[in-house]
Amino acid sequence: MLKNRTQNVNTICNTKGPFHQSPLVVVTQGTNPYQNTLTALKSLHLPNLKGKRILLKPNAGRLVPPKRGITTHPSVIAAAIDFFQQLKPAELFIGESPILGVKALDALKIAGITDIARERGVTLVDLDEKPPFILPIPEGKLLKKLRICAFIREVDFIVSLPVMKTHMHTGVSLSIKNMKGVLWKREKARLHQLEFQNQDEKLGKPLDVAVVDMIQVLRPHLAVIDGTVGMEGLGPSEGEPKEAQLIVASCDCLAADSVATYLMGFDPVSIPHLVLSYKRGIGEIDLQKMKILPEDFKKFRQSFLPPPQKISIQYPNVEVFDCNSCSACLSTTLLFLRRFLNQVPPCVFQEDKLIIGIGKELKSPPQGTILIGNCTAGHKKRGLYVPGCPPIASSILDRLKEEEKKNQKK
Repeated sequence: MLKNRTQNVNTICNTKGPFHQSPLVVVTQGTNPYQNTLTALKSLHLPNLKGKRILLKPNAGRLVPPKRGITTHPSVIAAAIDFFQQLKPAELFIGESPILGVKALDALKIAGITDIARERGVTLVDLDEKPPFILPIPEGKLLKKLRICAFIREVDFIVSLPVMKTHMHTGVSLSIKNMKGVLWKREKARLHQLEFQNQDEKLGKPLDVAVVDMIQVLRPHLAVIDGTVGMEGLGPSEGEPKEAQLIVASCDCLAADSVATYLMGFDPVSIPHLVLSYKRGIGEIDLQKMKILPEDFKKFRQSFLPPPQKISIQYPNVEVFDCNSCSACLSTTLLFLRRFLNQVPPCVFQEDKLIIGIGKELKSPPQGTILIGNCTAGHKKRGLYVPGCPPIASSILDRLKEEEKKNQKK
């Protein structure tokens, strides 16, 4: 059993230190993701990690096979394990807290991470397994406290290993946003449900401000951004894979995210949660104030398709009432339609149309609407309610087939 290391806020997050000013960011590019990752890590100046407990936090929150631009590439994980094991830590862990309805160990296995870890003797951790602890956010704008997966109090050093993605609500999803995966279960969804109380922080959306509140107390010690196969367009899970063959690494998570954003073809100052992070002293956003290796890193810049300004769901026999849904429920809806629309029983169609409602601001949906997600629970008498935050796509189909069976018995 691990020794319980009850830490204060300043030892959970990566506080300002020698890496905060003029941060070093390393970029590698090539066809070998293992070597790209190893080269980037060897180029950084890390603290002495001998005898420390290290958590590798990949992006593996969904049941998705590897190399689709959704989960961290197994070769990147392999390189990170091999690198850190050479530093003689006390123990190395890989942990995740996925979306609701998905078990962490299942997600890690399907992502191709389990075999890599077991071959190297690394412990896999379901971060939701233990009850959470409450972490205060003294300077939070929208969040004053968070429920955090208790396991992170057992470790000394956290490595955020996200995929290089666009995001339908926050522009990009990189090392900062990846830290949502240490929030306990439903706490992740709460960040999507907040509203502004005043105008002070309206540079972006409430989600942008909430992410920055979170990163004030949950800053990773190291960011290793996996752009081997990234995602463009309708990220973080419904976009198209983008083979960028890049790795971006830094001890300043904001600097890493800013460089990665630039290499994706975007201006970092156009991403609200990055700007807000800089204003709160999280790290550096100005590439001119960083040391970036190699010096000609700009040659690696690519053009990721941005997330669409307005998301429309193009199916002739489907009507979706999307009233301020979060990316999780919207992604689930898109995935359901893509995979299972042809299996939907005819009895749930209303005059040859499948009507779907999502989002916390849904008002008076038509009778017979398929209501997806906990935010629509107030309308369950008007249609077929599918609980979850979000529900998984297959559970929506299961609910519709249940309705079909009821109709057949009548």
